[in-house]
Amino acid sequence: MYTSPANKARQILEQYGITDIGNLNLEDLAYVRNAIIEETDSLNADGRTIFGDKYAIIKINRNIEYAGKKRFTIAHELGHVELHRNVQPLFLDNDNTLEYFKKGHQETEANEFASELLMPAHLFKKECKEKKFSPDLLRSIAEKFQTSLTSTVYKYFELGDHPICLFYSLNNQVKYWKRPNDYPYFIIDYTKLPPPDDSVASEYFKKNKIYSKEQSKQQIWKSTWFELKHWENDNDFKFYEFCIITPRYNTVLSIVWEELR
Repeated sequence: MYTSPANKARQILEQYGITDIGNLNLEDLAYVRNAIIEETDSLNADGRTIFGDKYAIIKINRNIEYAGKKRFTIAHELGHVELHRNVQPLFLDNDNTLEYFKKGHQETEANEFASELLMPAHLFKKECKEKKFSPDLLRSIAEKFQTSLTSTVYKYFELGDHPICLFYSLNNQVKYWKRPNDYPYFIIDYTKLPPPDDSVASEYFKKNKIYSKEQSKQQIWKSTWFELKHWENDNDFKFYEFCIITPRYNTVLSIVWEELR
């Protein structure tokens, strides 16, 4: 019987009585799940899983800059161990395969497993409840669960209290966007085009502009990313853009939201 990746992660947490997620030792968990984690300098990727007869070897790039991203990478590879042992003998993962909404069925499943293992839905919702959305809220949740800011954003998109829209750009080209199903505004489709000139994402690609943590919430026009109806005035809305920039891969994840006046 098929078990969803999220359910598989929950079953493992329940099996070992794991409740303190932020202090979860992924190396120990991997070992009892028949996987051995090795960090290496020579890996030309963020993570790689190789299946043996008894154990799987999970190799992690020692040079991953952020601890939260390293944890998510390990959890992603463990997802392959749990879900795809009989599918193929090797998985090689980088920023593209770890990017939550893209890159195929198996990669999506591994990301869903990792997301639920590190940020269980019932605990994540508790951290969001009745709290005003902001970049600082995302940072505090990421710190709570010891996860990457990017994976926290994707989880918030699914479970958070405030609607947000996501725009993912690579090499000055929008690769995809996401909005909540019931979102009231129509997004201008920039897919395969550069992000709009007045966006924060465009500032990075054109001017290499990266805002400080204190300035990361930047006000934008509604018309920057959304279609403006003929009766609407940009001044009637208050929209913001917060960008997670990864210079190593030349990617920008734009989080866009509206605050009611």
